[in-house]
Amino acid sequence: MSNVGTRNLSRDSLFVLSDLTVAGSSDVHRVKVRNLSEGGMMAEGAAPVQRGEKVSVELRNVGKVDGVVAWLQGNRFGIAFTDNIDPKLVRAPVGNSDLASPRFTRSVLDGARDPSTLRKI
Repeated sequence: MSNVGTRNLSRDSLFVLSDLTVAGSSDVHRVKVRNLSEGGMMAEGAAPVQRGEKVSVELRNVGKVDGVVAWLQGNRFGIAFTDNIDPKLVRAPVGNSDLASPRFTRSVLDGARDPSTLRKI
């Protein structure tokens, strides 16, 4: 995808940690995903990348996504994805829970299918 084509895609600001690998290396680098679109992302971290270098990033709920480093500025850099993704999947919660709050904040009665089966104390 060309630089011109990716700049018109809407970007979603977020903060997610992801693992990045540079082509030709087995080293894994933890980066912060600062914004994300169908065609690319902005990452922040100490990954040793160069403009034009092939990379892959492991995105939550999406998996491994291949791309090319499009730009560098300090410890931030842009990645143009080889194939488009659905950025909404990355923002979606991990796991299959129909309850909105985390497990440790819920009452023990939340999610109980039949309250009569609970032991009375």
